[in-house]
This record gives sequence, structure tokens and C-alpha cells, in this order.
Amino acid sequence: MLQIQDLPAVNATLNALSALLLMTGYVMIRQRRTIAHRNVMIAALVSSTLFLTSYLIYHAHVGSKHFPGTGGARTLYFAILLTHTVLAAAVPFLAGITVWRAYRQRYAEHRRIARWTLPIWLYVSVTGVVVYWMLYRMSW
Repeated sequence: MLQIQDLPAVNATLNALSALLLMTGYVMIRQRRTIAHRNVMIAALVSSTLFLTSYLIYHAHVGSKHFPGTGGARTLYFAILLTHTVLAAAVPFLAGITVWRAYRQRYAEHRRIARWTLPIWLYVSVTGVVVYWMLYRMSW
């Protein structure tokens, strides 16, 4: 049975999966495999939505975890966390607009915003794993 203390690892896994799916979706569209691209991007959206749900459940029960490191590691952690958090707040809006434009078959507009959405969403997914690793797996 999954316990509340297991959720950070689940969240990191979902973030890693989202990053993998985003990169796969990018490759699919570059290969003009539009149906595969659509399916993979929907999977990335589901993975990120599951992450967000799990993240909110965890933090509603546990609250914040303080970073135990000091010095340069602490500075690096907070620099990553700050950029991750600011950009993570934008991802649901960017992804929603990007998906909506594709759904409405406004592909030129979809491509224009996807050029911003993809790297931001990918950065947030990857740095989510980095934040998890630094907070829960590294021994300081």
C-alpha cells in the first residue's frame, strides 16, 4: 500500500516520465508522426496532472521539508528551486493554451506557443527530479 511518505518518490517518477514523454513527443512531431505526437503529449499531460495531484496531497499532509544542506549546495538548491517554482506556475496555463490550440486545429498558433511551452515544461519536469534528489536523496 502506498504511504504518504512514498509520494515524493512517486512525484519524482512522474516528473521523469513527463520529461521522457515530452522529449518523445518532440521527436514524433519532428518525424511528422502527428498521431503519435498527439498521443504522447496527452500522456505527458496526464503524467504531469497526476504529479500535481500527488504533490498537492503530499504537501497538504506533510507541509514543507527544509533543505538540510549548507554553503554552495544550499545556494544551488534555492536557485534551482526558485526557477523551478516560478516556471512551474506557468506550465498549466502554457500547456492548456497549447493543447487547446491543437484541439481547435489552429496549428500555426499551436506551434508558436509550443516553442515556449516545451522547453519550460521540460525544464520544470527535469528540475523537479533534481529538487527531489537534492532534498530527499543526497546526504548533506
